[in-house]
Amino acid sequence: MEAAGQSRRPRVAVIDYGMGNLRSVSRAMVAAGADAFLAATPQAAEKAEAVVFPGQGAMADCMACIRRNDFEAFIKGWIAADRPFLGVCMGLQVLFERSEEAEVPGLGVFPGVVTRFPSQPGLRIPHMGWNEAVFREASPLTAGLNVSGEPFYFVHSYRVVATDPSLIWCETDYAGRFVSGVRRGRVLATQFHPEKSQVKGLQLYRNFLTLTDR
Repeated sequence: MEAAGQSRRPRVAVIDYGMGNLRSVSRAMVAAGADAFLAATPQAAEKAEAVVFPGQGAMADCMACIRRNDFEAFIKGWIAADRPFLGVCMGLQVLFERSEEAEVPGLGVFPGVVTRFPSQPGLRIPHMGWNEAVFREASPLTAGLNVSGEPFYFVHSYRVVATDPSLIWCETDYAGRFVSGVRRGRVLATQFHPEKSQVKGLQLYRNFLTLTDR
């Protein structure tokens, strides 16, 4: 297997659906070894070996942008085909059935509901800053990471608290344990921002790129 960024630079589409921290994700992907480009249409994204779906802001706005730019069927089809996919922050939340934040349904790729952190004394909302993600098990996707607790950067007010246990890739503790990463085959999504997580975030992106070698 060739190391990403050395002999080969996988083509990675960063979906440009009208919102999200697109350019910072693209720059981080390039630093990790990808030939990354912004894809404003499903037709452009189809030319990629892997897709990254970054997101931020409100659930209703995100879903409206996805549907307005015709990305709903593309994302569902790409994931159903088990092609390399990485959702980031809101890019994780929209994969579930619905969120308490909005009345609009999510993409429904995974079962589960996204809920707001509870209001309680001493708890800051949004959950913002560094916190540890604890991975369920070691694998090539955790190469170079501390499985028992690796700090990543979070910014969010809503989180996944329950889903199919087989989907859970990593968890984080804030007002109780919540799902901070999911995985099914070559499909990943994280609540934290790898592009804001310095060296370890780039390592996670490098690990993701190895999925294009299969």
